[in-house]
Amino acid sequence: MRALHDGHGRSVRYLRLSVTDRCNLRCLYCRSNAKQRCIPHEQVLRYEEMARMVGIAASLGIGKVRLTGGEPFARKGCGQFLAMLHARFPDMDLRVTTNGTLLEPHIPLLRRIGVSAVNLSLDSFDRETFARVTGRDLLPPVLAALDGLLAAGVRVKINVVAMRGVNDGQMDDFVHAARTMPLDLRFIEFMPMGSGTLWSPENFWSADDIREEAARRARLIPVSPDEPGAEAESGPARMYRIEGGQGRLGFISPLTNHFCLTCNRLRLTSEGALRTCLFADKEYRLRGLLRHPRITDEILAGVIRRACADKPVGADLLRARRAGAAVADRWWASEADVHVERLCRWRRLLRGPDRHFCQTRRRKCGFQPGYGHQNQFHPGADLGYCALYRRGQRP
Repeated sequence: MRALHDGHGRSVRYLRLSVTDRCNLRCLYCRSNAKQRCIPHEQVLRYEEMARMVGIAASLGIGKVRLTGGEPFARKGCGQFLAMLHARFPDMDLRVTTNGTLLEPHIPLLRRIGVSAVNLSLDSFDRETFARVTGRDLLPPVLAALDGLLAAGVRVKINVVAMRGVNDGQMDDFVHAARTMPLDLRFIEFMPMGSGTLWSPENFWSADDIREEAARRARLIPVSPDEPGAEAESGPARMYRIEGGQGRLGFISPLTNHFCLTCNRLRLTSEGALRTCLFADKEYRLRGLLRHPRITDEILAGVIRRACADKPVGADLLRARRAGAAVADRWWASEADVHVERLCRWRRLLRGPDRHFCQTRRRKCGFQPGYGHQNQFHPGADLGYCALYRRGQRP
């Protein structure tokens, strides 16, 4: 099995899979005050399509898959989807990131299928602050889910987005949780993710300042990367044990001390867009490929390899953004869909199952034989559609 590597020599072994864009919270660091538009249901990948992508990822050497959202359990059948993945890929390291508000009924399933860890987004143990951050007064069910996970023996990582003026006065609660419970509590620097969030220099709280604040309340002992499993379990966080405590504190610094040079992940959105970097706008839309009857797993794997080869260093993109340059050319974002439309509109392919697929697009196309050969198009152009033409696999 040939492993995935990008153009910077990084080995890609981790897929973050968003099962839905919908969420029952309105966290101020994730969404703006503007009205949010959800993706129409027909544009969201079906669970079977997601499972197919997981299988392709596994064939490329990816060994860890994390279900995210939105809120994954806001989508009906998410628990059954987890069970499906476990049944099909028993050796896959399955994990979940959730806000915890809908989690408690699913804990027995998570324990039964052996989910490796649950990342719980919990930015405050104070009910009033929690409601301010999330827009919902739902702290009690989250704490009940936390207790249920620990009682079931499921590994828990709490993610705290650190914000000055919001939760910077609650370090006592955070340290107490890590001292008294067997979990990892990780602080994450607030990131400027697009123009819709409320990020500003005034509410930015650096990882170094957070660590200093925690160190005033407990003796922090650095976790050695040589400890068994330390690197795999800590991810991008710098982890510290609390002297005399059961848990650990971690500090994730995507802005002040980035970990881009060791990034090992890809992201697949709920509408089938593959993203190779959190800070990039560049996407590779795979939904059209997944739903095309002539696109094989081999072709999709080739598209993923090509996308991975172009995986950028996020820190470079941030520097470019601060300098006023565009982070990515959004024209590239729709190339996969554009090209599949062009192929499907080619009159020789408008027969049988292809005709139904093309009619759903309801757009004309000017595809001509050889188009993909003559143009440096999207990552799958020469790997997928044009390969069909070259091999003579056409009506």
